[in-house]
Amino acid sequence: MTIKYKVSEDRPFYKGKFWPKGVPHQLDYDYSLTVGKVLEDTAAKYPDDPIMWFLDGWTTYKEFNDLVDRFATYLSSIGVKKGDVVAVYLANCPQYVICYYATVKIGAIITGINPTYQSLEVLHQFKLTKPKVLLALDALYFHYVTKIEKDYTFDKVIITNLVDQGTGLSGLKKFLGKLLKKIPSAKVEGPNKVQYKDCFGMTPNLPKVDIDPEKDAATLIMTGGTTGVPKAAELSHENVVSNAIQCLQILVNQTPEGSTAPPLGHKTGMVGVLPLYHSFAMTTVMNTAIACGGWMMIFAKPPDTEELLQTICDLPDYNGFIYCAAEILFQRVAQLPDEVLAKYPLAGRLRLSISGAGPLHEYVREPYEAKTGAKITEGYGLSEATPVVSCNNFYGLREPGYIGVPAPGTDWMIFDGVDFSKGPVNELGEEKGTGEICCTGPQVMKGYFENPEGTANNIKEYDGRRWLLTGDIGFMDEHGRIAIRDRKKQLIKMAGHSVFPKEVESLMGSHPKVLEVAVAGLPDEKTGEAVKAWVALMPEAVGTITADEIKAWTHENITKWKAPKYVEIIGEIPKSTVGKVMRRTLQEADPLFVKK
Repeated sequence: MTIKYKVSEDRPFYKGKFWPKGVPHQLDYDYSLTVGKVLEDTAAKYPDDPIMWFLDGWTTYKEFNDLVDRFATYLSSIGVKKGDVVAVYLANCPQYVICYYATVKIGAIITGINPTYQSLEVLHQFKLTKPKVLLALDALYFHYVTKIEKDYTFDKVIITNLVDQGTGLSGLKKFLGKLLKKIPSAKVEGPNKVQYKDCFGMTPNLPKVDIDPEKDAATLIMTGGTTGVPKAAELSHENVVSNAIQCLQILVNQTPEGSTAPPLGHKTGMVGVLPLYHSFAMTTVMNTAIACGGWMMIFAKPPDTEELLQTICDLPDYNGFIYCAAEILFQRVAQLPDEVLAKYPLAGRLRLSISGAGPLHEYVREPYEAKTGAKITEGYGLSEATPVVSCNNFYGLREPGYIGVPAPGTDWMIFDGVDFSKGPVNELGEEKGTGEICCTGPQVMKGYFENPEGTANNIKEYDGRRWLLTGDIGFMDEHGRIAIRDRKKQLIKMAGHSVFPKEVESLMGSHPKVLEVAVAGLPDEKTGEAVKAWVALMPEAVGTITADEIKAWTHENITKWKAPKYVEIIGEIPKSTVGKVMRRTLQEADPLFVKK
C-alpha cells in the first residue's frame, strides 16, 4: 500500500456511525501520478469510450488525448515551458479542457478566468498570475481584454469561438448561430494573435519534462479573502490528482442496499453546469470524470432547469449521472410542479447529487430526492483544498446541520479561533469545543502564488503536518462530524457565490467620485444574502452623483453577483480607533439586517 498521508485510525470519524459504508479511511494510490498521466492511462484503457458531450457532439478519449497532445506540442513550439502560466478566458467548452490538460502535460501551469469578469478583474488576474499565453473566446477578448491591452502583454493570444470544437453542429448550424447571435463571436486580429483552429497541424511531439507531483504546480485557482482582492491558490499535481481520487472513492463506493445497478464510475456522466474555472467543477466534473473513465456533459451557458432535465433524459444513459451544483440549482428542480417533473424520467438515471458552496437545507433535500429519485448530500471545501474536504453520507445515516466526515486520507480538528499556536480544542460539542476548522491532507494547496505572507497566515505546521486554516468557525461532535456556526471573516454568500467585501470595496474605490466604501451582506429571501455598499463621496463630488448612478456603474464594471444590490451614500465610513472599517456597525444598523 502507498499511504503517504496517514490518518490515525483512532480518529472519532472512523469510529462514529456516520462514516460512509464502503469508503476507505486512508488514501492509497500511486502518488507519482501527474494530472497528464491520469488522462493518458484512462485514454489507453478506454480509447473508444466518450469523454465529453458538447453542442450535440461527442468526443472519445482517444480523440481527446490526440487533441491534447497536438495542442501541447503547439504550446511548446511557441516557447511555453515548465513553470510558465497559460491563462484561459472561456465559457465551459471542450477548448477549456483541452488547454487545461495540454498545459499541465508539458509542466506549465493553467489558470482559468471567470468569463463573467469585467476588464479590471481580468487585469488583476493577469498581473497576479503573469501568464505568457492567453486562450480566449473571441467575444470575451473583444469586449473586455481589448480595453486593457496596453496594461498587459502576452507572447501569444489564441482566439477561439465556441463552435470551433462543436463537432455536433453542422456547418450551416454554425453559420446561422453566429449570424443570429445565438453563438457570440467577434473579430480579433493582431500581430501576436493566432486562431485556435490553426494550432493542431503539428504531429504530436511533447517535450520530455520531469514533473514532481508534490512540488510542481498544475493550476492557479483564484480565491479571495476579506483582507484583500483575490489571491491565487497554487495547486500541485498531487493536490489535483489526490482530490479527484478522493471524490472518486466517495462517489463509487457508496451503493444502496440490494442494488443490482453497476457501480458508478466508468461511463458515468458528470453534469457540467458549474464553471470549469472554479475548483468545484474542475475536480468533481472534469478531473473525477477522467480519473474513472466517465464523461462530462458540458454547457457553455447554464441551461434553464427544464432544458437541463430534458438533456439528461435525451442523452444515452451509459452508467447513470452525477450532478454537482449549488443548492439554489437543486431548489429549482425541487420547486417544479409534479406534473412538470413527470415529463422527465429521472429515476434510476440521475443517481447522485452533491450540493456545495453553502449548506443543504432539508426543505430542499427532501423534495429533491422525492421528485428525482436521486440521492443528494452536501460536501464542504474551499479552493485552497482543491476543494473537497468532506462529504455527508448518501445512503447511510446523516443529519442536517453537519458538513459530514472528512474525505479519505484527510484529517480535521478544531483549533483555537484566535491563536493557532495554542493547539487544537480538546472539548467536543458547541459549548466548549467551538473554534476554527482546520484540515490537513494531500489536497491542501502548496500556498498562495508568490504570496509567502498569505501562505504563512493560512497554512501552519502542527504535529509534523501542514494544516489549512479554513476561516470557518465550528465544532466537532463525538462522531467526528463538524458543524459550521459562523464565518471568521465577513464572507458574503450570494446564491452560492462567495463575495469578498474587500474586493468589491477595492473595485468600487476606483470610481473617480468615490472616497471610501464599506461592503457587507444583508439577508435576502431569494439569494440568501445580498451585497450592500455604503459609499462616502469625494468632497467635491457631493451632490453630483446619486446612489442609483453608482449602482449602475458597478453593474457595468463588476461581475453581476458581486455588484451591490443596494448602494447607500453616507457622510463618513465609521472606523475603529486603529482605522479599521467597521462593516458590522453599518450592517447591524441597516433596517434589512436581521440578527440571527
